[in-house]
Amino acid sequence: MPISQIAIGSPAEATRPDALKAGLAEFISMLIFVFAGEGSGMAFNKLTDSGSTTPAGLVAAALAHAFALFVAVAVGANISGGHVNPAVTFGAFIGGNITFFRTIVYWIAQLLGSVVACLLLKFATGGLETSAFSLSSGVTVWNALVFEIVMTFGLVYTVYATAVDPKKGNIGILAPIAIGFIVGANILAGGAFDGASMNPAVSFGPAVVSWSWSGHWVYWLGPFIGSAIAALVYDVIFIGSNSHEQLPTTDY
Repeated sequence: MPISQIAIGSPAEATRPDALKAGLAEFISMLIFVFAGEGSGMAFNKLTDSGSTTPAGLVAAALAHAFALFVAVAVGANISGGHVNPAVTFGAFIGGNITFFRTIVYWIAQLLGSVVACLLLKFATGGLETSAFSLSSGVTVWNALVFEIVMTFGLVYTVYATAVDPKKGNIGILAPIAIGFIVGANILAGGAFDGASMNPAVSFGPAVVSWSWSGHWVYWLGPFIGSAIAALVYDVIFIGSNSHEQLPTTDY
């Protein structure tokens, strides 16, 4: 069972050079991802004079996030595992693939990377708003919670299948692009309803810079629940306790 594989580690681990390097890699990858993803939305608002979202705008957002996440995961993979998402890190922790104290280092780095990216965007665009995630008209917090749970389940399940599973073989080469694709596809599915975050850090940065917190808890609880379910399902059913291996943090 994954619960038996959970590792706490020691506080000293958080100050080890390899952990700090991994944290820096997560910070940079998150900055790259949020700058491109949030920036694409700000560019759309500028081009349309903050007009209503269109199907073309949704497709553009999906592509920007898919491409940027592909790159962000790929450039961080050999250093930190390229999690680029607190929910992914939580899923790795549930499966025993990263210790608790390293998880904290990753979370801090990811949240800081998102905030810094949004601050840079606000400055570079001359003060344009970094729009926080919000629910569309007619969408309740419970609707959005289900969206975030299901979409993040798909994301973390993809991470486990392509990057964590010891039997992944050559498919591991495709992990960054597969992860980018599932995020892009989920944005096409859920973007019109709640913005399709799947990533607490991606929601956190814009919320901090714009200081807009309405319904923000949905973008934490949903991804964490979806991540935990995906980690448990994949680890218990497809990896199994007998074949479970403690994976290095540089491979998710």
